[in-house]
Amino acid sequence: MNLRIGMVCPYSLSIPGGVQGQVLGLARELRRMGHEVRVLGPCDGPPPEPFVTPLGDSLPTSANGSIAPLAPDPAASLRTFRALRDEEFDVLHIHEPLAPGPPITTLTLHVAPTVGTFHAAGRSSMYRFLGPALGRLLDRLDRRVVVSKDALALLLEHLGGDADDYQVLFNGVETTELWSAAPFVSSRPAVFFLGRHEERKGLDVLLAALRLIDADIACWVAGDGPDTARLRAEYGSDRRIEWLGRVSEPDKVARLRGASVFCAPSLHGESFGVVLIEAMAAGTPVVASSLDGYRNVATDGVDALLTPPGDPAALAAALQRVLTDGALAAALVERGAARADEFAMATLAKHYVEMYLAIIEERAVADQRTARTRGVPGWVTGRR
Repeated sequence: MNLRIGMVCPYSLSIPGGVQGQVLGLARELRRMGHEVRVLGPCDGPPPEPFVTPLGDSLPTSANGSIAPLAPDPAASLRTFRALRDEEFDVLHIHEPLAPGPPITTLTLHVAPTVGTFHAAGRSSMYRFLGPALGRLLDRLDRRVVVSKDALALLLEHLGGDADDYQVLFNGVETTELWSAAPFVSSRPAVFFLGRHEERKGLDVLLAALRLIDADIACWVAGDGPDTARLRAEYGSDRRIEWLGRVSEPDKVARLRGASVFCAPSLHGESFGVVLIEAMAAGTPVVASSLDGYRNVATDGVDALLTPPGDPAALAAALQRVLTDGALAAALVERGAARADEFAMATLAKHYVEMYLAIIEERAVADQRTARTRGVPGWVTGRR
Protein backbone atom coordinates (compact mmCIF):
# COMPACT_ATOMS: atom_id res chain seq x y z
CA MET A 1 0.00 0.00 0.00
CA ASN A 2 1.50 3.30 -1.12
CA LEU A 3 0.67 6.20 1.17
CA ARG A 4 0.28 9.96 0.81
CA ILE A 5 2.34 11.23 3.72
CA GLY A 6 2.48 14.80 4.95
CA MET A 7 5.61 15.52 6.98
CA VAL A 8 5.68 18.76 8.97
CA CYS A 9 8.91 20.45 10.05
CA PRO A 10 8.95 23.41 12.47
CA TYR A 11 12.33 24.77 11.35
CA SER A 12 13.35 26.47 8.11
CA LEU A 13 14.23 23.72 5.64
CA SER A 14 16.66 25.97 3.79
CA ILE A 15 18.82 26.31 6.93
CA PRO A 16 20.95 23.29 7.91
CA GLY A 17 19.97 21.64 11.17
CA GLY A 18 19.61 18.27 12.83
CA VAL A 19 15.80 18.07 12.72
CA GLN A 20 15.69 19.42 9.16
CA GLY A 21 18.20 16.78 8.09
CA GLN A 22 16.11 14.03 9.67
CA VAL A 23 12.91 15.25 8.03
CA LEU A 24 14.42 15.46 4.55
CA GLY A 25 16.36 12.21 4.88
CA LEU A 26 13.31 10.28 6.08
CA ALA A 27 11.20 11.78 3.29
CA ARG A 28 13.77 10.71 0.67
CA GLU A 29 13.83 7.16 2.03
CA LEU A 30 10.04 6.91 2.14
CA ARG A 31 9.87 8.13 -1.45
CA ARG A 32 12.42 5.49 -2.47
CA MET A 33 10.03 2.95 -0.94
CA GLY A 34 7.28 4.17 -3.27
CA HIS A 35 5.31 6.44 -0.96
CA GLU A 36 4.24 9.94 -1.95
CA VAL A 37 5.67 12.38 0.58
CA ARG A 38 5.30 16.14 0.86
CA VAL A 39 7.35 18.03 3.45
CA LEU A 40 5.66 21.15 4.81
CA GLY A 41 7.79 23.76 6.55
CA PRO A 42 9.17 27.30 6.47
CA CYS A 43 11.86 28.11 3.90
CA ASP A 44 14.11 31.17 3.75
CA GLY A 45 15.04 30.62 0.15
CA PRO A 46 14.42 28.05 -2.57
CA PRO A 47 13.06 24.74 -1.26
CA PRO A 48 15.95 22.27 -0.83
CA GLU A 49 14.02 19.44 -2.49
CA PRO A 50 11.24 19.34 -5.11
CA PHE A 51 8.93 17.58 -2.64
CA VAL A 52 9.05 20.50 -0.15
CA THR A 53 6.05 22.83 0.19
CA PRO A 54 7.34 26.15 1.60
CA LEU A 55 5.17 27.83 4.22
CA GLY A 56 6.93 31.22 4.29
CA ASP A 57 10.00 32.70 5.94
CA SER A 58 11.13 31.86 9.45
CA LEU A 59 11.64 34.17 12.42
CA PRO A 60 14.71 33.60 14.64
CA THR A 61 13.34 32.38 17.98
CA SER A 62 15.17 31.52 21.20
CA ALA A 63 14.81 27.81 21.95
CA ASN A 64 16.79 25.22 23.94
CA GLY A 65 19.80 27.49 24.38
CA SER A 66 19.93 28.24 20.68
CA ILE A 67 18.20 30.36 18.03
CA ALA A 68 15.66 28.32 16.11
CA PRO A 69 14.31 29.36 12.66
CA LEU A 70 10.60 28.91 13.46
CA ALA A 71 7.53 30.31 11.72
CA PRO A 72 5.01 31.15 14.47
CA ASP A 73 3.21 33.85 12.43
CA PRO A 74 -0.45 33.62 11.35
CA ALA A 75 0.52 33.64 7.66
CA ALA A 76 2.47 30.38 8.05
CA SER A 77 -0.44 28.81 9.92
CA LEU A 78 -2.85 29.81 7.14
CA ARG A 79 -0.56 28.30 4.49
CA THR A 80 -0.38 25.14 6.58
CA PHE A 81 -4.17 24.93 6.74
CA ARG A 82 -4.45 25.34 2.97
CA ALA A 83 -1.80 22.70 2.27
CA LEU A 84 -3.47 20.19 4.57
CA ARG A 85 -6.86 20.87 2.97
CA ASP A 86 -5.57 20.57 -0.60
CA GLU A 87 -3.29 17.55 -0.23
CA GLU A 88 -5.68 15.15 1.56
CA PHE A 89 -2.90 13.14 3.18
CA ASP A 90 -3.46 9.58 4.39
CA VAL A 91 -1.24 10.21 7.39
CA LEU A 92 0.58 13.15 8.97
CA HIS A 93 3.97 13.04 10.65
CA ILE A 94 4.83 16.10 12.75
CA HIS A 95 8.37 16.66 13.98
CA GLU A 96 8.44 18.61 17.26
CA PRO A 97 4.62 18.63 17.31
CA LEU A 98 4.38 21.20 20.12
CA ALA A 99 6.58 23.79 18.39
CA PRO A 100 4.78 27.04 17.47
CA GLY A 101 3.69 27.51 13.87
CA PRO A 102 2.92 24.71 11.39
CA PRO A 103 3.32 21.85 13.93
CA ILE A 104 0.75 23.13 16.42
CA THR A 105 -1.56 24.17 13.58
CA THR A 106 -1.39 20.66 12.11
CA LEU A 107 -1.88 19.04 15.50
CA THR A 108 -4.86 21.24 16.33
CA LEU A 109 -6.60 20.51 13.02
CA HIS A 110 -5.87 16.76 13.21
CA VAL A 111 -7.26 16.10 9.73
CA ALA A 112 -5.63 12.66 9.40
CA PRO A 113 -4.04 9.98 11.61
CA THR A 114 -1.01 11.66 13.13
CA VAL A 115 2.43 10.63 14.40
CA GLY A 116 4.50 13.07 16.45
CA THR A 117 8.27 12.78 16.84
CA PHE A 118 9.99 14.69 19.65
CA HIS A 119 13.68 15.57 19.21
CA ALA A 120 14.55 18.16 21.88
CA ALA A 121 16.39 17.33 25.08
CA GLY A 122 18.06 19.24 27.89
CA ARG A 123 16.18 22.47 28.65
CA SER A 124 12.97 23.94 27.25
CA SER A 125 11.52 27.24 28.43
CA MET A 126 8.41 26.60 26.34
CA TYR A 127 7.71 23.28 28.08
CA ARG A 128 8.51 24.77 31.48
CA PHE A 129 6.11 27.68 31.22
CA LEU A 130 3.41 26.23 28.95
CA GLY A 131 3.54 22.61 30.04
CA PRO A 132 -0.08 22.18 31.20
CA ALA A 133 -1.55 23.80 28.10
CA LEU A 134 0.75 21.91 25.72
CA GLY A 135 0.14 18.63 27.50
CA ARG A 136 -3.52 18.73 26.56
CA LEU A 137 -2.56 18.74 22.88
CA LEU A 138 -0.73 15.43 23.21
CA ASP A 139 -4.05 13.55 23.09
CA ARG A 140 -4.37 14.60 19.44
CA LEU A 141 -1.40 12.42 18.53
CA ASP A 142 -2.21 8.85 17.51
CA ARG A 143 1.40 7.82 18.18
CA ARG A 144 4.15 9.57 20.15
CA VAL A 145 7.80 8.94 19.31
CA VAL A 146 10.99 10.21 20.98
CA VAL A 147 14.44 10.01 19.43
CA SER A 148 16.23 9.29 22.73
CA LYS A 149 15.74 8.65 26.42
CA ASP A 150 16.88 12.23 27.05
CA ALA A 151 14.08 13.60 24.86
CA LEU A 152 11.65 11.38 26.78
CA ALA A 153 12.93 12.67 30.12
CA LEU A 154 12.30 16.28 29.06
CA LEU A 155 8.70 15.51 28.10
CA LEU A 156 7.90 13.56 31.24
CA GLU A 157 9.42 16.27 33.45
CA HIS A 158 7.32 19.10 32.04
CA LEU A 159 4.26 17.46 30.45
CA GLY A 160 3.75 14.47 32.69
CA GLY A 161 2.32 11.21 31.47
CA ASP A 162 3.87 7.77 31.36
CA ALA A 163 6.95 6.50 29.56
CA ASP A 164 4.79 3.77 28.05
CA ASP A 165 2.94 6.45 26.08
CA TYR A 166 6.04 6.90 23.91
CA GLN A 167 8.06 4.73 21.57
CA VAL A 168 11.80 5.32 21.22
CA LEU A 169 12.98 5.35 17.61
CA PHE A 170 16.50 6.66 17.17
CA ASN A 171 17.28 9.04 14.35
CA GLY A 172 18.38 7.56 11.04
CA VAL A 173 21.30 8.14 8.68
CA GLU A 174 21.46 7.64 4.93
CA THR A 175 24.46 5.36 5.30
CA THR A 176 24.83 4.21 1.68
CA GLU A 177 24.93 7.75 0.34
CA LEU A 178 27.56 8.78 2.89
CA TRP A 179 29.88 5.86 2.26
CA SER A 180 29.70 6.13 -1.53
CA ALA A 181 30.39 9.90 -1.73
CA ALA A 182 33.70 11.19 -3.06
CA PRO A 183 35.92 12.61 -0.27
CA PHE A 184 37.30 16.12 -0.19
CA VAL A 185 41.04 15.89 -0.81
CA SER A 186 43.25 17.65 1.74
CA SER A 187 47.04 18.01 1.71
CA ARG A 188 47.09 17.90 5.53
CA PRO A 189 45.35 15.85 8.21
CA ALA A 190 42.07 17.63 8.93
CA VAL A 191 39.78 18.03 11.95
CA PHE A 192 36.20 18.80 10.91
CA PHE A 193 33.70 20.77 13.01
CA LEU A 194 30.11 21.20 11.84
CA GLY A 195 27.54 23.17 13.79
CA ARG A 196 26.13 26.49 14.85
CA HIS A 197 28.70 28.87 16.32
CA GLU A 198 27.22 29.27 19.78
CA GLU A 199 28.15 28.38 23.33
CA ARG A 200 26.39 25.02 23.55
CA LYS A 201 28.11 23.59 20.45
CA GLY A 202 31.55 24.01 22.04
CA LEU A 203 33.47 25.45 19.08
CA ASP A 204 35.34 27.71 21.52
CA VAL A 205 36.59 24.58 23.31
CA LEU A 206 37.81 23.00 20.07
CA LEU A 207 39.71 26.13 19.02
CA ALA A 208 41.30 26.37 22.47
CA ALA A 209 42.31 22.71 22.15
CA LEU A 210 43.83 23.41 18.74
CA ARG A 211 46.26 25.83 20.37
CA LEU A 212 47.57 22.93 22.42
CA ILE A 213 48.31 20.81 19.33
CA ASP A 214 51.72 21.53 17.80
CA ALA A 215 51.21 19.95 14.39
CA ASP A 216 50.67 20.99 10.78
CA ILE A 217 46.99 20.11 10.48
CA ALA A 218 43.89 21.76 9.09
CA CYS A 219 40.81 22.58 11.16
CA TRP A 220 37.70 22.88 8.98
CA VAL A 221 35.05 24.97 10.70
CA ALA A 222 31.66 24.78 8.99
CA GLY A 223 28.58 26.77 9.95
CA ASP A 224 28.05 30.21 11.45
CA GLY A 225 26.22 31.85 14.32
CA PRO A 226 26.28 34.57 16.97
CA ASP A 227 29.85 33.72 18.08
CA THR A 228 31.43 33.66 14.62
CA ALA A 229 32.82 37.21 14.60
CA ARG A 230 34.25 36.90 18.13
CA LEU A 231 35.86 33.54 17.45
CA ARG A 232 37.36 34.66 14.15
CA ALA A 233 38.84 37.71 15.86
CA GLU A 234 40.25 35.63 18.72
CA TYR A 235 41.63 32.77 16.68
CA GLY A 236 42.14 34.44 13.30
CA SER A 237 45.94 34.33 13.60
CA ASP A 238 45.93 30.52 13.47
CA ARG A 239 46.33 29.79 9.76
CA ARG A 240 45.41 26.15 10.30
CA ILE A 241 41.77 27.14 10.73
CA GLU A 242 39.67 27.23 7.56
CA TRP A 243 36.38 29.09 8.07
CA LEU A 244 33.97 27.46 5.61
CA GLY A 245 30.72 29.21 6.57
CA ARG A 246 27.51 27.36 5.78
CA VAL A 247 28.11 24.34 3.57
CA SER A 248 25.75 22.52 1.23
CA GLU A 249 24.78 18.93 1.89
CA PRO A 250 27.16 17.59 -0.82
CA ASP A 251 30.00 19.70 0.59
CA LYS A 252 29.25 18.48 4.12
CA VAL A 253 29.38 14.86 3.02
CA ALA A 254 32.60 15.40 1.06
CA ARG A 255 34.25 16.98 4.12
CA LEU A 256 33.02 14.16 6.36
CA ARG A 257 34.53 11.65 3.96
CA GLY A 258 37.81 13.56 3.64
CA ALA A 259 38.45 14.51 7.28
CA SER A 260 41.00 12.70 9.42
CA VAL A 261 38.74 13.13 12.46
CA PHE A 262 35.30 14.57 13.10
CA CYS A 263 35.01 16.60 16.32
CA ALA A 264 31.75 17.33 18.18
CA PRO A 265 32.74 19.28 21.35
CA SER A 266 29.19 20.23 22.43
CA LEU A 267 28.59 21.31 26.03
CA HIS A 268 24.89 20.48 26.47
CA GLY A 269 21.50 20.26 24.77
CA GLU A 270 22.18 17.26 22.48
CA SER A 271 19.43 14.63 22.57
CA PHE A 272 20.96 12.35 19.95
CA GLY A 273 24.30 12.28 18.14
CA VAL A 274 23.12 11.87 14.57
CA VAL A 275 26.11 13.82 13.26
CA LEU A 276 28.36 11.30 15.02
CA ILE A 277 26.60 8.48 13.18
CA GLU A 278 27.00 10.38 9.91
CA ALA A 279 30.74 10.64 10.49
CA MET A 280 30.96 6.95 11.35
CA ALA A 281 29.01 6.06 8.20
CA ALA A 282 31.42 8.23 6.20
CA GLY A 283 34.38 6.25 7.52
CA THR A 284 35.79 8.99 9.75
CA PRO A 285 37.00 8.60 13.36
CA VAL A 286 34.97 10.54 15.92
CA VAL A 287 36.08 12.58 18.94
CA ALA A 288 33.20 14.08 20.92
CA SER A 289 32.03 15.26 24.33
CA SER A 290 30.81 12.63 26.75
CA LEU A 291 27.25 13.97 26.81
CA ASP A 292 24.34 11.65 27.52
CA GLY A 293 22.94 12.40 24.06
CA TYR A 294 26.18 11.38 22.39
CA ARG A 295 26.51 8.27 24.54
CA ASN A 296 23.22 7.13 23.00
CA VAL A 297 25.19 6.27 19.88
CA ALA A 298 28.91 6.23 20.76
CA THR A 299 30.97 4.26 23.28
CA ASP A 300 34.27 5.68 24.49
CA GLY A 301 37.25 3.67 23.32
CA VAL A 302 35.10 1.44 21.11
CA ASP A 303 33.69 3.44 18.20
CA ALA A 304 34.69 6.96 19.33
CA LEU A 305 36.79 8.84 21.85
CA LEU A 306 34.67 10.82 24.32
CA THR A 307 36.08 13.58 26.54
CA PRO A 308 34.65 15.69 29.40
CA PRO A 309 32.63 18.64 28.05
CA GLY A 310 34.46 21.96 28.22
CA ASP A 311 37.95 20.47 28.73
CA PRO A 312 40.33 21.75 25.99
CA ALA A 313 43.31 19.74 27.28
CA ALA A 314 41.42 16.44 27.24
CA LEU A 315 40.00 17.24 23.81
CA ALA A 316 43.46 18.08 22.44
CA ALA A 317 44.87 14.82 23.80
CA ALA A 318 42.11 12.76 22.20
CA LEU A 319 42.52 14.51 18.84
CA GLN A 320 46.27 13.94 18.92
CA ARG A 321 45.78 10.24 19.66
CA VAL A 322 43.56 9.77 16.62
CA LEU A 323 45.78 11.87 14.36
CA THR A 324 49.00 10.06 15.31
CA ASP A 325 47.88 6.49 16.05
CA GLY A 326 46.92 4.85 12.76
CA ALA A 327 45.87 1.59 14.38
CA LEU A 328 43.52 3.38 16.76
CA ALA A 329 42.00 5.44 13.95
CA ALA A 330 41.45 2.31 11.83
CA ALA A 331 39.79 0.49 14.72
CA LEU A 332 37.44 3.41 15.39
CA VAL A 333 36.51 3.53 11.70
CA GLU A 334 35.78 -0.22 11.55
CA ARG A 335 33.68 -0.27 14.70
CA GLY A 336 32.03 3.04 13.82
CA ALA A 337 30.89 1.68 10.45
CA ALA A 338 29.27 -1.29 12.19
CA ARG A 339 27.57 1.04 14.66
CA ALA A 340 26.30 3.30 11.87
CA ASP A 341 24.64 0.35 10.15
CA GLU A 342 22.37 0.00 13.17
CA PHE A 343 20.93 3.45 12.43
CA ALA A 344 20.30 3.14 8.68
CA MET A 345 17.50 5.43 7.49
CA ALA A 346 15.96 2.54 5.56
CA THR A 347 15.38 0.65 8.80
CA LEU A 348 13.86 3.71 10.49
CA ALA A 349 11.54 4.32 7.53
CA LYS A 350 10.21 0.76 7.73
CA HIS A 351 9.37 1.23 11.42
CA TYR A 352 7.47 4.42 10.63
CA VAL A 353 5.54 2.85 7.74
CA GLU A 354 4.37 0.08 10.08
CA MET A 355 3.23 2.78 12.50
CA TYR A 356 1.44 4.75 9.74
CA LEU A 357 -0.48 1.68 8.57
CA ALA A 358 -1.48 0.80 12.12
CA ILE A 359 -2.99 4.20 12.93
CA ILE A 360 -4.73 4.39 9.55
CA GLU A 361 -6.38 1.06 10.32
CA GLU A 362 -7.29 2.24 13.81
CA ARG A 363 -8.91 5.38 12.40
CA ALA A 364 -10.89 3.31 9.87
CA VAL A 365 -12.18 0.99 12.59
CA ALA A 366 -13.14 3.97 14.77
CA ASP A 367 -15.00 5.61 11.87
CA GLN A 368 -16.92 2.41 11.18
CA ARG A 369 -17.85 2.11 14.85
CA THR A 370 -19.07 5.72 14.90
CA ALA A 371 -21.08 5.16 11.73
CA ARG A 372 -22.80 2.09 13.16
CA THR A 373 -23.61 3.98 16.37
CA ARG A 374 -25.23 6.77 14.37
CA GLY A 375 -26.97 4.43 11.98
CA VAL A 376 -24.95 5.62 8.99
CA PRO A 377 -23.67 3.06 6.46
CA GLY A 378 -19.95 2.44 6.97
CA TRP A 379 -19.07 3.21 3.35
CA VAL A 380 -20.17 6.84 3.85
CA THR A 381 -17.26 7.56 6.18
CA GLY A 382 -14.69 5.52 4.25
CA ARG A 383 -11.29 7.20 3.95
CA ARG A 384 -8.84 7.10 1.08
